[in-house]
Amino acid sequence: MSDWSLVPKAFLILFLICSSYFKMFYSKKWSPKGLHVYITGGSQGLGLALAKLVARKGAHVSIVARTQSKLDEALKELEAARQRPDQIFKAFSFSLDTAEESAAALQAASDAHGGHVPDVVFTCAGAAKPMYLLEMQPEDLTRGMTNGYWIQAWTAFAAAKQMVRENKKGKIILVSSTLGYMSLIGYSSYSPAKHALRGLADSLHSELMLYGIDTHIFFPPTMYTPGFDEENKTKPAITKTIESTDEGLTADKAAAGLLAGVEKGHAHITADLITSLFRASTRGCAPRSNTAMDVLLDLAALIGIPMWRRSVDRQVLAHREEHREYLRAKGFFG
Repeated sequence: MSDWSLVPKAFLILFLICSSYFKMFYSKKWSPKGLHVYITGGSQGLGLALAKLVARKGAHVSIVARTQSKLDEALKELEAARQRPDQIFKAFSFSLDTAEESAAALQAASDAHGGHVPDVVFTCAGAAKPMYLLEMQPEDLTRGMTNGYWIQAWTAFAAAKQMVRENKKGKIILVSSTLGYMSLIGYSSYSPAKHALRGLADSLHSELMLYGIDTHIFFPPTMYTPGFDEENKTKPAITKTIESTDEGLTADKAAAGLLAGVEKGHAHITADLITSLFRASTRGCAPRSNTAMDVLLDLAALIGIPMWRRSVDRQVLAHREEHREYLRAKGFFG
C-alpha cells in the first residue's frame, strides 16, 4: 500500500532536509568556464563586476550597454581579468528598450561566435528613479516599467526563442531587487517592475524546462554603484532614512552572490540576510534554495518581517506633517 498521507510529516521533513544537504554537498556545481556569457548593462555596476568575475573563471564574455565610451573602458577591465589567450571579449552598443533592439543586440553577440546564441544570458540592465508618486508625471510610471521590466524581458524573450531554435541547454538570469519581494514609500515606479520580473522568471522557470533551459532570478539589496548615486538625486528623504539600516553590497559582492546562486542552481537567488528573510516569507511556489536553511528562515521571517513592517510604518507616519509641509512648499495644493 503506497499512501503518502499515512507517512508522518516529521519523516517527510527529515527526508527533505537530508536530500537538501546531500544535494548541497555532493552535487556538481555549474561553471561558466569556456561558455559564452552575454551580459546586458555590462559597462558598469553589477553587470561589469559580473563580467570580470566570469572572465576570471574562463568564460567568453559579451557586454551590452548604451554608451560606447563606457564599453571601451569596461573592455580594458575585462582584459585585465583574462585567463587564457583564446577568450573572446566583445562589447556592443545598443539601447534595449524595444524588442527589436534587444534582438539585434543578441544577434550581434551571436554573430561574433559563429552565429550561435550565447550559452548564458544575464540581464543586468536597468535603472530606477525613486520619488513620491504625487510628484511623478505619467511618463515616470511608464519609464519605470521600461527601465525596470521591459529592458530585461525583451532580452529574455529573444534569448529563449533562439536557444530553443538551436536546441541550446542554456541559462537565462534576470535581476530583480529586494523590492521585488516587498516595497516601501518612494518606489511606486520601480517596485512594480521588479515584482513583474519575478512573475516572468517563475513563469519561464516552469515553461523553459521543456527545452532544458534554466531560469534564475537575483534579488539584490541596495548596491553601491553609479546607478545608486543617480537614484539618490530624486530619492525622498524618508526613503533614505528607512534604507539606512540596510548595509547594502558593493557591486563585486553582489556579483559574487549572484554567480554563487547560479552555480548552485538556485531559482531565486539572494545574497544578504534581509532579502533571504523576505524570500522565505514570500516565496510562493518557487523552488526552495536549501530546505533546511529555508525552514529556519521561515521561522525567523514569521517574527522578523511583521516587526520590520511596523517599524517602517511608524517612520512613514511620523513623517506625515513634514511631508505635508514639503508638498505645500512645492505648490502641490495650489
